[in-house]
Amino acid sequence: MCTMSTSIKEIATSLAAFQGEVGKVKKDSTNPFFKSKYASLANILDVIRGPLAKNGLSFTQFPHGENELTTVLMHTSGEFIQGTYKMIPVSAKPQDLGSAITYQRRYALGAILGLNIDDDDDGNAANGNGKTEAKKQENKPAQSAPTQTATNIDRLEQSYKEVEDAKTINDVLAVWNKYPDLHECDPFILKCTNRKGQLSMNSKK
Repeated sequence: MCTMSTSIKEIATSLAAFQGEVGKVKKDSTNPFFKSKYASLANILDVIRGPLAKNGLSFTQFPHGENELTTVLMHTSGEFIQGTYKMIPVSAKPQDLGSAITYQRRYALGAILGLNIDDDDDGNAANGNGKTEAKKQENKPAQSAPTQTATNIDRLEQSYKEVEDAKTINDVLAVWNKYPDLHECDPFILKCTNRKGQLSMNSKK
């Protein structure tokens, strides 16, 4: 859900200037499952704080409701743009909840600010798909943060179930490859990594 002030003339002008200053955000973190690179929240914050302040922009993010995160982009004129994003964590454990919030914050900022944080090769090199698949990705339009609808929530929950039902490490890899749109989703990464570890331990017994 997105809301905004009655007028967004000033914030739109400043946002355009901000986007002109900020280039591609460096991938500084590694996905532990397939070793693919992605931009961490800390790196995104380091990149955007200066240009935001220079253009009279600021933001706040806060969790509320059930697994929801609200991001508000504000301008010194008082104009604002606000959006809310819901994410289902792997479990109610603090670590999993924190992972979900970090993912939400990263992609909500990427979406509302129009940041270039998409993976260079969509993780295909790590998946063993090589240059051919990477070339296909170049021809696809850039994807923004996932729009959280009932369908997306169902998709995430389905992926969790399939990972839990995996009987072998190859089964986990098959689920991973089935959901390429979740390859930078921290809870999904954690779910796959944990299940892979469990199966690896079981095979050694």
